[in-house]
Amino acid sequence: MAAALRCEIFPADLDATVAFYVSVLGFELVRDERDQPSTYVALARDTVLVGAAARPEVPDRGQRRPVTGVELVLEVDDLDEEYARVTATGWPLAEDLAGRPWGLRDFRLLDPSGYYWRVTGRAA
Repeated sequence: MAAALRCEIFPADLDATVAFYVSVLGFELVRDERDQPSTYVALARDTVLVGAAARPEVPDRGQRRPVTGVELVLEVDDLDEEYARVTATGWPLAEDLAGRPWGLRDFRLLDPSGYYWRVTGRAA
């Protein structure tokens, strides 16, 4: 049986979220319901799917359910090309491109709502 994974995130600002995922991470906006009472967008990049439903910002992120305490990992075929494309956008990195003890290289960044992304090459 085939399966797919779609991550759902809950940002306060869907416009900033769409701008980041499209211009920085290279996703495509495939569903746009920002003009609906229950605002929602769907973004896709190859088989990676991210849904975003607007939720008001809370003073204490620890009280938001779900919290942003997860690492989302985007595996790419050409990490150097992806790094060059992302850094050309001017978006700040949380951690620069580096080799890791487990044998892979990656860089890390936060989306506008604080969701943590690790962009890495594929394991051989």
